[in-house]
Amino acid sequence: MGKAWLLPVGKTLALVTETEGLDELKQALDSGEGVILLAPHQGNWEIFGIFICDHMPATFLYQPPKIPAFDRLLKKARSRNGMSLAPTNRKGVAQLLKALQQGELAGILPDQVPSTEGGIYAPFFGESAFTMTLISKLIQRRRVKVFCGFAQRLPGAKGFKAIVKVAHEDIYAADLQTSVRGLNRTVEHSVGLAVTQYQWEYKRFRRRADGEKFYQGASD
Repeated sequence: MGKAWLLPVGKTLALVTETEGLDELKQALDSGEGVILLAPHQGNWEIFGIFICDHMPATFLYQPPKIPAFDRLLKKARSRNGMSLAPTNRKGVAQLLKALQQGELAGILPDQVPSTEGGIYAPFFGESAFTMTLISKLIQRRRVKVFCGFAQRLPGAKGFKAIVKVAHEDIYAADLQTSVRGLNRTVEHSVGLAVTQYQWEYKRFRRRADGEKFYQGASD
């Protein structure tokens, strides 16, 4: 994160030494219909975002920090290479929709835990996870293509590989439950490409359908 935020943009971009699937993403964007890019908590998503914005206009959804000074730092760092930031509220969703209408890329972290009214439960690695419905609803409105990507750290301090893959076909289903399941399958496939580089400590299961806590301490 430090290198992504503080290094000159050129040096940050130079950290990406390999790519996979970028041409297919560009081809989809050339259609003029807009593209949704899922960027889960995997690898270095800060470097991935800066890299993507060097190749195409993009608006990324983000959750503003509660500390105003940190929010200003985050927005300044992430927007250095032309990234537009949309907050996780109605105004931000309108920004994403506008980007898609203009044939641009809309980036979303698909494994963020949504608000109560913004998600439903669907399997994620065999566990019921409260999953956002925003992506499925955007697809239903725009019928855009969906990809998933991350910046994989390469061994031996050789930089990063930007990997982009097409989403699971179920994500395009008209049925909301099927579409959300396809979203989680897409993330599962991405995680499978570099299991040790997923942010497993992220509280993905903090909302439980049964109301119980997923994480139980030794004293419980």
